[in-house]
Amino acid sequence: MKWFWKTLPWLLIALFGSEIGAVLAPKKDGEFHVREFARLPVLLNGRIQPLDSVARNSLLQIRSTGDVPLEEVPSWKFWHHPKKLKATEWLLEVAARPGQADDRPIFLIHHPDLISELKLQDKGIKKSSLRYYTFNEIRAVAQEIIEQGQKADEVKEESQTTYQKQVAKLAHAVFLYHSLKNSLRPEVSDDFAQELAGFRKDVASLRLAARAGKTEDDLDKETLGRVEKSYVHFRGMAQSGYLLNVPPLNPEVARDEWHSAGRSVVDSVGGDDFHPAVTFFAKMATAYRHHKADEFNQAVAGYQEWLAPQFAKELKKGRAEFYYNDVKAFLHAMIIYLFAFVLAVGALLIFALVPNPSESLRRSAFYLIALAFVVHTFGLVFRMVLEGRPPVTNLYSSAIFIGWGAVVLGLVLERIYRIGIGNVVASLAGFVTLVIAHNLAVGGDTMEMLRAVLDTNFWLSTHVVAVTLGYASTFVAGLLAILYIALGLFTPILSQKLTQRSAAAISAVTGLAGGLHAGIKTAVKLSSEVGKLEVGKALAKMVYGIVCFATLFSFTGTVLGGIWADQSWGRFWGWDPKENGALIIVLWNAVILHARWGGLVRDRGLMTMAVFGNVVTSFSWFGVNMLGIGLHSYGFMDAAFKWLMAFVGSQILIIALGLLPLHLWASFRGRVTAPAREDAARRKPVPVPAGS
Repeated sequence: MKWFWKTLPWLLIALFGSEIGAVLAPKKDGEFHVREFARLPVLLNGRIQPLDSVARNSLLQIRSTGDVPLEEVPSWKFWHHPKKLKATEWLLEVAARPGQADDRPIFLIHHPDLISELKLQDKGIKKSSLRYYTFNEIRAVAQEIIEQGQKADEVKEESQTTYQKQVAKLAHAVFLYHSLKNSLRPEVSDDFAQELAGFRKDVASLRLAARAGKTEDDLDKETLGRVEKSYVHFRGMAQSGYLLNVPPLNPEVARDEWHSAGRSVVDSVGGDDFHPAVTFFAKMATAYRHHKADEFNQAVAGYQEWLAPQFAKELKKGRAEFYYNDVKAFLHAMIIYLFAFVLAVGALLIFALVPNPSESLRRSAFYLIALAFVVHTFGLVFRMVLEGRPPVTNLYSSAIFIGWGAVVLGLVLERIYRIGIGNVVASLAGFVTLVIAHNLAVGGDTMEMLRAVLDTNFWLSTHVVAVTLGYASTFVAGLLAILYIALGLFTPILSQKLTQRSAAAISAVTGLAGGLHAGIKTAVKLSSEVGKLEVGKALAKMVYGIVCFATLFSFTGTVLGGIWADQSWGRFWGWDPKENGALIIVLWNAVILHARWGGLVRDRGLMTMAVFGNVVTSFSWFGVNMLGIGLHSYGFMDAAFKWLMAFVGSQILIIALGLLPLHLWASFRGRVTAPAREDAARRKPVPVPAGS
């Protein structure tokens, strides 16, 4: 079996590496060139983005998922992947085949009172505790939903009840769905391309009649009726259109002045011809509606050719962002982190029982984490290039970056100590933060335009990055402390010695840090010392070092934030909740260090204090956004309140476990009971010989 344990890490790397290679490889289009259509650029939310992003973000806002399942599969059949309608296909279906789209279960309603109020108990598809409804199922109450949503919007977001939040979200989803139906063509139009051509022909004939001196009463009534009917369609499309998909005809003068197709049509009614983009989109919508793949593909290719000379930058941006969406780098990194975490935990559990398999699992986990980190970094850098911004611009990107920083620290720890603890930290931190980011993305566009006060790459690159690295390192210290408590309570691992390989690694690192000659002496000395170092002591050293790192970056980032605040708001410090949260992190890390230096706490005390650092950091990261006050609270967000409270509760429980007496800890039980037995033996009365 030795060959198996030796080759296992490379087999796993080959397996996951080939999967990543397949993901990154270019994919072919089907009969309809939907992928090419998905790459077309539009303007929405103040930025150029592909239609694919519009479709994904719209579907997330309506259904809270990135695609539409076409079949229901029982949860126990986890190996079976149900057929799904991808976001861009769904958008085309909504815009060109609304009758078919109206039967898709996309409207998410989970509040029981709202379901009862709308009398939808016997409709929809139930999945877990959620219910999904088709537009046809809620069509009869759509107007009531809009009216209730308008009333709910009159209440401040932080004062809304859960019912009001749900009805406001549902009303927005209904409005968005209606707008998407009219984005490429009027919803009631069967052949928009023909309608445009007919409208232009009818208008031309009416103009000729007018020039010939005919009055309105003399005009052809049928022609006039068609023109009026089409104009009503165009006006409805202009009022309901959502995305701005018609670029300016003169980009050198006004490159950012894009319009919706409906508005462009209305503005062109009195002109000689419609905008070329409107004509191309009309051909696409008509061809897709009538299942004419060749005509659809020709219209897409023709529009790309028309854009290329003057809108090459926008085309390139659309293609790049589509590739970013299609690859789903963070999702694949998340999956690899999870698998690596299972391996890392397995390696720790058999650390002392079967060293060779444990080392094989440890190396496998380390290599997989490194692979996931590469994918994670690819996604992070690609996103930075797309935005033209530093890594952190909002809560979503902060979760991505905090996870990235935590993985770096975990990999460094594992490279030094090589006992598997760094693997557990890196894989768990990477997985959890990417799960958080995934849930934050449900709100829609994660690359939205920055608020004016944040629109500075210098401070985003310095203050925000430094503070976020402080968050990441404080969380890593807390996670290591949780591992210390868990391993100490339930396993004997903390009292075991580090392996010689770990000792040699630490010695080598110290040797490089101290210079060649002095480093060799230090390395020889530490090699003997580290060989005697216990896992618990090593964990304490890790936590202490990372708390030092966290204090440095948190303090530096907070000071830089004060300078930025002075430039933006005219004051260095204003006791804003976010500022207070950052200060509390600095102070708490400083308290940990001073308590350690002053001998007020030892290893267990250090660990319990580090766990509480998770509570402090989570408040600064998420909690202040739930307060809805302060200059740093950019929009009230309370959806994660229960999860934050659950997290805080779990940390307090872990602290309580860490304060249990040592005789209850599996790693230290022998050390506590042995002296007690010796003391009892000394106190045991000496037997008196008989007859004395």
